[in-house]
Amino acid sequence: MRRVARLAAALLLTCAAACGGSSPASPTPPSASTAEAYLNEIIGVMQFNSINRQHIDWTAFRSQVLAQAAGAKTIPETYPAIGLALQLLDDHHSFYVAANGAPTIGNPTFPAGCGVPAVPDPAVPADIGYVRIPGFSGAGSEDFAASIQNAITARDASNVFGWIVDLRGNGGGNMWPMLAGVGPVLGTGIAGYFVPPTGSPSAWGYRDGASFLSGNAVTRVAVPHELLRADPRVAVLTDKRVTSSGEAIAIAFRGRPKTRTFGTETCGLPTANSEFTLSDGGRLTLTTALDGDRTITTYDGPLQPDERIDDPSAVVQRAMQWLRSGG
Repeated sequence: MRRVARLAAALLLTCAAACGGSSPASPTPPSASTAEAYLNEIIGVMQFNSINRQHIDWTAFRSQVLAQAAGAKTIPETYPAIGLALQLLDDHHSFYVAANGAPTIGNPTFPAGCGVPAVPDPAVPADIGYVRIPGFSGAGSEDFAASIQNAITARDASNVFGWIVDLRGNGGGNMWPMLAGVGPVLGTGIAGYFVPPTGSPSAWGYRDGASFLSGNAVTRVAVPHELLRADPRVAVLTDKRVTSSGEAIAIAFRGRPKTRTFGTETCGLPTANSEFTLSDGGRLTLTTALDGDRTITTYDGPLQPDERIDDPSAVVQRAMQWLRSGG
């Protein structure tokens, strides 16, 4: 999942969860005084905003969800029906959090097999740059971005001719500090897009020490680093644990010159979520756009590497070999 400040109403629908913040469960949520009203509110948000809204029979959808909640009188009694609604959306990424923070109703169609073992930071020689980009959520996004750039600064040297960007284990969260942090290695300019089912794509990337969305800075590093050797070769490492915002960072490197990916496919959630606050304070995080690369090619499943290597230690050795070859 991904989470910015409010830029414009239409833009917010595609990026609220990708940027940090929430949007109203709109247009005008009905009162949640009954279980049926609450479900109708949720279904209305889904129908108005879901990435799959043009492909769903909403009359049948509503009938199935309300039938699941037959006899329900309280909001907690609607939880099985909310789970069914999430399943029927078939986007694999949306989820619901109750007003008091519990329960969280996860997505019933979340991809399987994404919990592979974590791998430690590898030993990398001094003439190859190395930076790991973990997942991130919560407060302190500027500090997180600065910590990534500090790690880049510490590894940078005049004899560093190539970089490894290690995304393995990145479970997602807030993409903007990740993007701002890795910016010196990624380079300046548009690196990707959010592509909604209707309307124009929204461009995002890195510039002047900040991640940006549609030209607006989102997370900024106070003193940005510039590589001593600009535009280096970059090897990007991925595995099945790379999810959501982690996949957005992988997409940011797609189409970048002198770049190649190694490892295994990612989890398979390269989509942008928006968070909608419901009338009772519950939160519906809804998939509203696909991630697109710098050519606006969209992705809706696991990202395949250029070279598949299942052995975690072998993937680092192969990445270094490719960096040294200059090919």
